[in-house]
Amino acid sequence: MSIFTPTNQIRLTNVAVVRMKRAGKRFEIACYKNKVVGWRSGVEKDLDEVLQTHSVFVNVSKGQVAKKEDLISAFGTDDQTEICKQILTKGEVQVSDKERHTQLEQMFRDIATIVADKCVNPETKRPYTVILIERAMKDIHYSVKTNKSTKQQALEVIKQLKEKMKIERAHMRLRFILPVNEGKKLKEKLKPLIKVIESEDYSQQLEIVRLKYSYFFAFVLPK
Repeated sequence: MSIFTPTNQIRLTNVAVVRMKRAGKRFEIACYKNKVVGWRSGVEKDLDEVLQTHSVFVNVSKGQVAKKEDLISAFGTDDQTEICKQILTKGEVQVSDKERHTQLEQMFRDIATIVADKCVNPETKRPYTVILIERAMKDIHYSVKTNKSTKQQALEVIKQLKEKMKIERAHMRLRFILPVNEGKKLKEKLKPLIKVIESEDYSQQLEIVRLKYSYFFAFVLPK
């Protein structure tokens, strides 16, 4: 005896579901795990590497495909590939509690790592360890935001940590070598961009060593 399988059902396993509500209805797409972030960041550009199928569902877990009339009503088109792109870009990624917890832990550590890389103790001029920054973040009860990048959140954390501990952005040492006849004029233009002047030398050409945020580099302007 044959078993009837509805033609509007597709069975998928081990998927990451991205969901969007539109026109009062829920639409879902089935993606490969860990590919959604890559697509949104621009790292992954091949849609076939992200989508398990170019189909729009009302319920991925049950394999229920969205009706054509519902797609047109909600998106103004029944082009499922284009609709998948919209949902993939703007939809909400559905993850299990365990996956969400792992994701938050990883983001928390990534934020702490960025802060540790970019900051120092202003008194000793030495960097803090990632473990110490993590502990400080827990002390201020910092909550990770999944809708913001780790770099954005690292800047927020630095501001908040400044209220509780001695911390500042690490400085970058810049060395400018300029023609003497243009040096003074260019120096005035550079002033607003630089924090501290360490030294100046007006011999055959103007050489200025200044401090700005981050690490060391040098460049020479043409004569």
